Amino acid sequence: MDKTRIAVLVSGGGTNLQALLDAQKSGALSSGRIVLVISNKPGAYALERARLAGVESLTITKRGCGSAEAFEQALLEALEAHGIELVILAGFMSILSADFTRRYDKRILNVHPSLIPSFCGQGFYGLKVHEAALRYGVKVTGATVHYVNEIPDGGQILLQKAVPILPGDTPEILQKRVMEQAEWILLPEAAELVSRRILKEKELEP
Repeated sequence: MDKTRIAVLVSGGGTNLQALLDAQKSGALSSGRIVLVISNKPGAYALERARLAGVESLTITKRGCGSAEAFEQALLEALEAHGIELVILAGFMSILSADFTRRYDKRILNVHPSLIPSFCGQGFYGLKVHEAALRYGVKVTGATVHYVNEIPDGGQILLQKAVPILPGDTPEILQKRVMEQAEWILLPEAAELVSRRILKEKELEP
């Protein structure tokens, strides 16, 4: 059976990539197949996760390309060369332009570690999100998977899951709980949903 061809874009340790790889192995992600991992950071541990899973990987950097435009062009060429139909941002620390996101309309997913529209947008990434949640004193946080457009964290929401904030939480403790209880669950679910949708769209093509 055909499967939706997925590329995962990464910048760091790749824990969300691992959740996707594990879901693929268990069959929870059955409508799509990860065929490419691209890192914009040389030596990112996510590349080692890809190697261990037998998935082809590439490193493409803005510095190596010389400009943001050339970087995005190199990304597009890699995606097209591998026949990529769905792009998943898994801790990818680079904002994509409107020109790029339009090429893959409703074909790029991102997971954000808060309940959008709280603690999101420009400057809210990594521990900063959890620091803000604790500073504001909210009692519930979570994660959101959304389609990607040119506005940081501004695309249509696909899935959300709430996670409680507990007494004594630090940003690091909260980050780990949000990953375990929300991000690593939602991202494979969303990948399967969208992969299945893409397969159905292909079936309907004349």
